[in-house]
Amino acid sequence: MSLAELKRLARSKASQNRNSIHAQVGAEAGKALAARGLPPGLKSGIVSGFHPYLSEISVLELFGRLALGGCVTALPVVVGKEQPLIFRRWAPGDALVSGLWDVQIPPETSPEVLPDLLLVPMLAYDARGFRLGYGGGFYDRTLAKLRGLKKITAIGVAYSGQEVEEVPRDEHDQPLDWIMTERETFKCG
Repeated sequence: MSLAELKRLARSKASQNRNSIHAQVGAEAGKALAARGLPPGLKSGIVSGFHPYLSEISVLELFGRLALGGCVTALPVVVGKEQPLIFRRWAPGDALVSGLWDVQIPPETSPEVLPDLLLVPMLAYDARGFRLGYGGGFYDRTLAKLRGLKKITAIGVAYSGQEVEEVPRDEHDQPLDWIMTERETFKCG
């Protein structure tokens, strides 16, 4: 079986799994993330998150806490196929517009920023820090680009039940530095 086929099957299974977990614990998971906050000692000047899409865990309450604590917060924006993401400044309560796939994004009038820390959504993850996304490669291209520019930290954010033994991957898949779930935060590796 090809890697593409393995990933396709893994995405289908992971999506069903995440939907089930979201229905059970989604309402409380975001509060648990916000209560714990980011791992201590991380540089968090400009933090990119994500507006929850479908059954993704919500980081919006955590974002509110970070913004109140003085962090600049931003959301990712897809600018085109095969392109890295850009990031526009946004804080809870600011305006949003519908982007590609109806994902909520900041309007074009929001200034573009380069994050120091990225909260990354995913369908599944493993303890080594590899993630399974939707298959567009946006975060892999973005992390590769940003890591070439400066020191950044990538934190995968998901429900604890999204962990798998091993995510199918190749040389283009960028590892995460940390994983945050509603239950725990741990350094990958």
